[in-house]
Order: sequence, then structure tokens, then C-alpha cells
Amino acid sequence: MANPFDFAGNVIEETGLVYDMVSVTPNDSTDNVGTGNVALGLYVEAGGTIVFLNKDGNERTVNVPDYFTLTCSVKRVKATGTTATGIHALVV
Repeated sequence: MANPFDFAGNVIEETGLVYDMVSVTPNDSTDNVGTGNVALGLYVEAGGTIVFLNKDGNERTVNVPDYFTLTCSVKRVKATGTTATGIHALVV
């Protein structure tokens, strides 16, 4: 059975699921959670609305508070509709 957390085809590190945090600049047309990656989630410093595409390309909109960890596959954070700032992708 395939590892359900291995979205990008990477080997999961023995030290934990998250390998690094990558700063995200919201963009409507380009995947932006790291080159070739799908994030396990997002860490948000200043809350607000986040509009994102999951690993299958389905758009989701959520409202989150300050210093929040959103656990969901993410391949793009969209600029249109996103008001949260200090967004970091949790990548494997």
C-alpha cells in the first residue's frame, strides 16, 4: 500500500513527516509550495481567508486564525481571495 502522506513521490524522512517550511507567495496561475512539491499543509502567521488548490486541483476556501496550522494537501495558494499572510508550506 502506498504511503498516503507521500504526495510528491518523495521518501518520508525518519525524523518526521515535514522536511521543511517554504514561504509561499500567493499566485493564481503557478503552483507555489516549492518546486515539484505538494505540501502536507500550511502554517499561517496572520489569519484570514486562504484560497488554495489541493493535490487533485480542487479549489478550497477556508478561514483561519493567527498562528494556525492547516492540515490538508496543498499545491497552490491563490492570490485572489487570500487575505491571510505569513503563509508557509509544510513540505516533505
